[in-house]
Amino acid sequence: MRTLGLIGGMSWESTAHYYARINQLVAQRLGGLHSARLSLYSLDFEVLHKMQHADDWRGAAGLLITAVQCLERAGAEGLVICTNTMHKVAPEIEAAVKLPLIHIVDATADAIKHAGLETVALLGTRFTMEQDFYKQRLEQRHGLRVIIPDEDERHALHRIIFMELCKGEVRPDSRRLFLAVITRLAAAGAQGAILGCTEFSLFGVQDLPGIVLFDTTELHARTAVDWSLDGHHALLAEQKHI
Repeated sequence: MRTLGLIGGMSWESTAHYYARINQLVAQRLGGLHSARLSLYSLDFEVLHKMQHADDWRGAAGLLITAVQCLERAGAEGLVICTNTMHKVAPEIEAAVKLPLIHIVDATADAIKHAGLETVALLGTRFTMEQDFYKQRLEQRHGLRVIIPDEDERHALHRIIFMELCKGEVRPDSRRLFLAVITRLAAAGAQGAILGCTEFSLFGVQDLPGIVLFDTTELHARTAVDWSLDGHHALLAEQKHI
């Protein structure tokens, strides 16, 4: 089993879910009392949040690179950025360290293509929905067509994420708005919807009529576990044979 280095705290609410799901998935795969080999560096999100909204992405990249370097020294063999938005600085992180990065967009795109879908809606922070780093990777690397909510919907979702979900607040009216946006985008041609904010897992939603939902937290965690356990079963079989 290879050790995963988690960059968390963005927010800690979703990082806690990452930690639980990765350990649950390892236990399901290996049985017994197995759990994941993890190192976690949890950032103070208030600092990063201010950098994001000040458009200081260089400073934000610096914070994450420092975290990665600490994880590398702690023995991490692969990296997981426990958030969608901060994959904006994934290229800077990959350039700064030699550890492989398990990219959340690729994990999500693989699931979408496996489902046979071509057109998906993307919901998340305004950074994720409006900037190129996420949508462009889906379109250019994976050949998907991406549509996003309208401006009022983007503003509402952004507010819900930072003012409610990042604080662990799950409000019924916000959940209804979230589902209404997905339903409208389905009517506009989306076959699936990417829940492109790790805090959206707090809503606990499942597929809706006519549209498949892709929970990026779950897909990212599963891909990370697959990477961590790659070759593990073959090694056990070889040891038993010996």
